[in-house]
Amino acid sequence: METYIILANYTQQGLANIKESPARIEAAKAATERAGGEWLGWWLTSGRYDFVVMANAPDGATAATIVLAISMGGNIRTETMRAYSTEEFAGIVANLP
Repeated sequence: METYIILANYTQQGLANIKESPARIEAAKAATERAGGEWLGWWLTSGRYDFVVMANAPDGATAATIVLAISMGGNIRTETMRAYSTEEFAGIVANLP
């Protein structure tokens, strides 16, 4: 599994319906798991992004599908990045010339 960090902001629509957000989080978690991913957590944040999600997915295409499907609701805008564990980083560095 690959780990992904999703940085997100609420859209105006998402803020107007903020009280529905806990149910949307649960729906996103369920969608992630149905797609073969693993939901690691959701955190409300301060600063540039409103919240952060961490999840595992089998591959980049699955991760993209999950994020796009969730974003289609129009309540959030996302920025997704692949995260590498310490062990993965060590393997990458070991392959450097």
